[in-house]
Amino acid sequence: MSLDDFQTLYRSDPFYTWFGLDNPLLYAAHKAAGGMTSIYRQIGIGCEQLFRRILQDELGLTAEQSAWSYTITGANQRTRSLHLDGRIPLRDLRDPAKRQRIATWMKRAADELQVSDGITRALKGIVFEVRQGYKSKDSKRQNADIANAATAYSQAYLPCVALFSTQMDEDIFVRYRAEQWVILLGRLTGASSTNSTYRFMREIVGYDLAAFFKRQASTLRVEVARVLEALLRTE
Repeated sequence: MSLDDFQTLYRSDPFYTWFGLDNPLLYAAHKAAGGMTSIYRQIGIGCEQLFRRILQDELGLTAEQSAWSYTITGANQRTRSLHLDGRIPLRDLRDPAKRQRIATWMKRAADELQVSDGITRALKGIVFEVRQGYKSKDSKRQNADIANAATAYSQAYLPCVALFSTQMDEDIFVRYRAEQWVILLGRLTGASSTNSTYRFMREIVGYDLAAFFKRQASTLRVEVARVLEALLRTE
C-alpha cells in the first residue's frame, strides 16, 4: 500500500481522521514495524542455513545427516513433522579426531547441565536450535522447544540452542537450562566452548565463524542500511 492509498483509506474513516492517524509518520511506523520483524526473521533463516552448511563442510556430513526431524501424532490422529536446525551424529563423522573432540565436548556440556550419567553415556550426537537471538516471550514457542528437548533426549541426542547474538531473555535462559538445553550465546570474550557459539564453532567444529562475520561485516551493514532506509521512507 502506497502512502496515498494509506491516507485515502484512513481519511475515509471518521474515527481515524479525528485522531489524525492519516499522518505520514504513522504510515512509516507501520512499514517499519512489519519490516523490523522481517529483518530479524530473515537474518535468523540465514543463520540456520549457514550453520548447517558449516557442519556439512567441516565435518563431512551430508544435508540429510546434518538435519534432524521427528513425527508426532495429534489428538485428531493427524501426523506432522517437527524439526530442529542442525545435527551432528557421531556415527557419521569419518574423522576420528573430530569424532573424539565432539564426544568429549558432549560429555563436558552434559556434566555442566548435570544430566544423569546413564543418559550422558548413551548420547549419540547433538541437535541444534539455531537463532540470531531469542527475545520473544511466546509461550507456545517455548513449550515447543521444551518438547523438542525431551524428544531429543529420548532419541539420545543432546539438545543445544546456538545463538549468533548475545540477545536472550533471562527468564527464557533460566527455563531452558532447567529443561537441560545446552545454551550457546554469541559471546566473543570471557567464554568457553560450552557457552559460546563462536568458541564452539572454532574449537570443536573447526571453523572460525566470528572471523567470517568480521570479513563480511561491510557487506552486511550496507544491505541492512538499504533495507532500513526503504522501510523508514514515507513515499
